Amino acid sequence: ARFGAVMCCCGPCAMYRRSALALLLDQYEAQFFRGKPSDFGEDRHLTILMLKAGFRTEYVPDAIAATVVPHSLRPYLRQQLRWARSTFRDTFLAWRLLPELDGYLTLDVIGQNLGPLLLAISSLAALAQLLIDGSIPWWTGLTIAAMTTVRCCVAALRARELRFIGFSLHTPINICLLLPLKAYALCTLSNSDR
Repeated sequence: ARFGAVMCCCGPCAMYRRSALALLLDQYEAQFFRGKPSDFGEDRHLTILMLKAGFRTEYVPDAIAATVVPHSLRPYLRQQLRWARSTFRDTFLAWRLLPELDGYLTLDVIGQNLGPLLLAISSLAALAQLLIDGSIPWWTGLTIAAMTTVRCCVAALRARELRFIGFSLHTPINICLLLPLKAYALCTLSNSDR
């Protein structure tokens, strides 16, 4: 928000200037990926289109919005699969946009994509070591904990909210459920199933 370039304005919580939306409506309605229509991840796609057109995207911390969230595991995983595909698809679209924006945003987008990759590599290295000799080196756990803690501390500092440090407790869910799901999403990017 400091740079006027929030990379994803969450669908049910976003508001757009009507004149800006009217300029981009044709591009927005014709969202394709690899020649196939894509009808999910529209919030991220619209945000990227707004940024490409030169508009600012902002976060308003005192805004109040409500949305419906999954209340059981299966719908949650389906949501996360859609979001992962959308993130990968629109990150590819955003790469061309990044040089026009602040350098910090480039680092942030790289970090959002590199972080999970490094976490996946660390987790696979730990699993391989466990299968080979029945133990996991202490430095693997330390690396995963450090990556998670640093990322959560950066978020806490940026948001000026200490509670973001608590998101490090999400790491086991991320490693066991979401990383395999993201790998599947990357392998099935052309699939538009919900």
